[in-house]
Amino acid sequence: MPAMEAVVVEGIRRVFTPRKREPVTALDSVSLTIPVGEVHGLLGPNGAGKTTLVKILSTVLLPTEGRALVCGHDVVTETKAVRPLIGIVFGGERGLYTRLSARQNLEYWGALYRLSGPQIKERTAMLLDRVGLTDRADQRVEEFSRGMKQRLHLARGLMGDARVLFLDEPTTGMDPLAAREFRKLVGDLQDEGRTILLTTHDMVEAETVCDRVSLIDRGRILATETPRSLGSLISRFQRIDIEDAPDALLAQLKLVAGVSSVSPQADGSIRIEVNEDGATALVLRHLVDAGITSVKTSLPSLEEVYVQMIGERGLVV
Repeated sequence: MPAMEAVVVEGIRRVFTPRKREPVTALDSVSLTIPVGEVHGLLGPNGAGKTTLVKILSTVLLPTEGRALVCGHDVVTETKAVRPLIGIVFGGERGLYTRLSARQNLEYWGALYRLSGPQIKERTAMLLDRVGLTDRADQRVEEFSRGMKQRLHLARGLMGDARVLFLDEPTTGMDPLAAREFRKLVGDLQDEGRTILLTTHDMVEAETVCDRVSLIDRGRILATETPRSLGSLISRFQRIDIEDAPDALLAQLKLVAGVSSVSPQADGSIRIEVNEDGATALVLRHLVDAGITSVKTSLPSLEEVYVQMIGERGLVV
């Protein structure tokens, strides 16, 4: 594997077989490559397979088929080599011992990483300072706010000086200010050359911090691109905004092949959305024939890409 690839996923499938129930395919032939130093977003609704992929990459779950490499090491056959290289940050309170203090939590994880006593004390102090929790170091975690817990989660994920971080919906439940501070920390970690795989169904998060985004739904990767250029992958989804259109014309446009919706907007204009190649030209021809002169076309935002390709299941904006 080239040295510049931190994560390589090749044809991963994961099938769960619950007792007395039909098998459930959580991941279906997923392939993905993440270069060293990239913040990569895995964007999809709840149940899309995001957490399952993270569990496989972090050696918690075995794949049914395929293979995955982290920093060149196979997650199945070289788990002992992979684990010191990774850190995992989950949303919510999973992985924190709330009756212990922040310092005690980090010291415990340092011991699990088999750091020496001096190393544990040094890294604990450094990480508490980094995430802004030095003044709360000896306070019980059960008294922390959601944002403080997430910062402690991040510190815990870095206790072993991880080169690859898996952040599984890390800002879930955070207020906007705490989420913004957390995203800044993610940027700082990237500046140090760390690789980050961030799972989310938050559109703002994906667009703000990710270099590239993979859309995943029902266990399949639908597309992988930069947030900005992802919209161009489905340029067939376009918006056409018009003004002063008679009702008869609107009724006619609704029947045009490839038109997915014709809806009024708050400013009094009408938005026509198309979802097939060639449909835009047909709509424009109808508008010209009807004498409509105020016409504006535009490509979809990342949010609209998500809705068109996946639907509104689990969408957060």
